[in-house]
Amino acid sequence: MRVNIVTKNLNVSDNLKAVIEKKFEKLGKYFSDDITVNVMLTQEGGLKKIEATINAKNLIFRAEELTSEAYEGVDKVVDKLASQMSRFKQKLVKKHKSNKAVIFDAVPDTADEEEIKIVKTKKFNLEPMSVEEAVMQMELLEHTFFVFMNIDTDTVNVVYKRKNNNYGLLETSY
Repeated sequence: MRVNIVTKNLNVSDNLKAVIEKKFEKLGKYFSDDITVNVMLTQEGGLKKIEATINAKNLIFRAEELTSEAYEGVDKVVDKLASQMSRFKQKLVKKHKSNKAVIFDAVPDTADEEEIKIVKTKKFNLEPMSVEEAVMQMELLEHTFFVFMNIDTDTVNVVYKRKNNNYGLLETSY
């Protein structure tokens, strides 16, 4: 497992980098050798944000933590990733058993496998509109996301409200 560490608005000591690499290497037993984990550390006000993404051939594991202490945040992110793998192990095995990137036998079993339940279904027509119109419609509905047909690209897009009250855009491609 390769660990890429990127920082933004934050100076990271060599000791913290070594701790990050050591902690994520523990997750290495769940993956083949060609997996890379991307760890981003940023300073947001007085807090440190630790984000980690593991891309394992059609499977993406991601966790983030906002904390005052970077070392504590790294521990929590690693724990979250391990927990994700355990909680969804059976579903992952069924769908991705041929995926050689993940070593499912190494992932510990958990007693409380989560059942995924869809509790509500909505159908609606995709209206062609600009990104700005979609954001306005999302705000008028007081939703945190909005699905629409992008009039400029003729593709299905999603606008969403981010935690920092800015907006994000998800674009699809075929």
